[in-house]
Amino acid sequence: MEKEQIPNIINAQKEFFNTGKTKEVNFRLTNLKKLKQLILTCQNRLNEALWADLHKPKFEAYAGEVGFVLQEINIQIRGIRKWSKPKRVRSPLLHFISSSFIYPEPYGRVLIFSPWNFPFQLAFTPLVGAMSAGNCIMLKPSQHTPNTSSVMEEIIGQNFNSDYIAFFRGGRDINHALLEEKYDYIFFTGSPRVGKTIMETASRNLTPVSLELGGKNPCIVHADAPIKMAAKRFTWGKFFNAGQSCIAPDYLLIHKEIKDQFLDQVIQNIQRFYGDDPKLSNDFLRIVNRSNTERLQEMMASGRILTGGNVSLEENYIAPTIIDNVLPDDPIMQNEVFGPVLPVLSYSNIDEAIDIITRKPKPLTFYLFTTNRALQKRLLKQISFGCASLNETVKHYINPNLPFGGVGESGMGRYHGKKSFETFTNYKSVLRKTTLFDFPIRYPPYTNRKLSLIKRLIR
Repeated sequence: MEKEQIPNIINAQKEFFNTGKTKEVNFRLTNLKKLKQLILTCQNRLNEALWADLHKPKFEAYAGEVGFVLQEINIQIRGIRKWSKPKRVRSPLLHFISSSFIYPEPYGRVLIFSPWNFPFQLAFTPLVGAMSAGNCIMLKPSQHTPNTSSVMEEIIGQNFNSDYIAFFRGGRDINHALLEEKYDYIFFTGSPRVGKTIMETASRNLTPVSLELGGKNPCIVHADAPIKMAAKRFTWGKFFNAGQSCIAPDYLLIHKEIKDQFLDQVIQNIQRFYGDDPKLSNDFLRIVNRSNTERLQEMMASGRILTGGNVSLEENYIAPTIIDNVLPDDPIMQNEVFGPVLPVLSYSNIDEAIDIITRKPKPLTFYLFTTNRALQKRLLKQISFGCASLNETVKHYINPNLPFGGVGESGMGRYHGKKSFETFTNYKSVLRKTTLFDFPIRYPPYTNRKLSLIKRLIR
């Protein structure tokens, strides 16, 4: 779609939504099933595109992209009939002989912006939720993964009318043109910096938003952690997608007693996972573009490189890198890493680690490795975050029963599973009262007897 078409498509979507077609459950189910089949048909092409854009192996392409979206579609298909029904709720005695209901309805026209790190999954997962809830959608992916965008454009553009789902490619000019229009809901995944712009723009029309952002996700490995298992799970979570994930462990807070043992295990795991030279591995991704490669290279000036550090600007490659002796005020600790570079800080008392975390903005994800249940309980209560994994990394994201989202600067709003349907749904509250008779208590003049009675009724 071209920029000049945006106003006409917006109007066409408004007209189509007003027909009520998208509110029909059968319409939603038909199109979700259609989307599922299209994805299955294009699966090999998606794998090829993700490899071309990010050097993403088939396992990660399925686990983190295609399979994730297929699971989300299946969940919506199974739940949509139940979720879209009006729900009767209790009416207090004050409303004697009345019925109270909550009616789910779609917001209307939804704008979705998606990023480049999981270009298919982070575009189609909110798309599926918006379709399930019965909305019309304007979908705009990142310009930095053109091959994946090309396949997505084919899936949408050749199979769905633009008055229902419209797909847009391009750069900032398209983004700005899209934001000039009015929507009923905006869903954005990306950086906090751009998220602030999205929220500011949405506020002009009082448009509700979901902001799925990022931040510096801490990982504490305490002295009692099972070192071998913790190191294996940590290594996988940190370097999955080459660390280009909003839920990747951003920095490591490791107890001094086990620091050397743990880091030795991580280094061994890197070698086991990706070989002697990760650059030759088909299982290790590339950085999305040169500017991000240069950004990460600059970050590596902090501390002392323990392993890795190899960079190829021509191939957008950065080796899995561990940087030791990092201080809380070092440059690498000021912004989200978003890549295969790990800053390491050590502590001797857990309060030191807590202090480092709480001085920073609230993270999207918090990781903790310890077998001490009392410590787990304490830190879950003391540290504010969007999501967490205990003795694990990243896998909380793929549990559809755990709503995903951030808090503070790491985002607002939740989705995945049933929560995706709820995010794109407006819940209308309705009270239906009998007309057979009317109680005079609420009408003036207000006597002491009426006041006494209303006090008994409102409790």
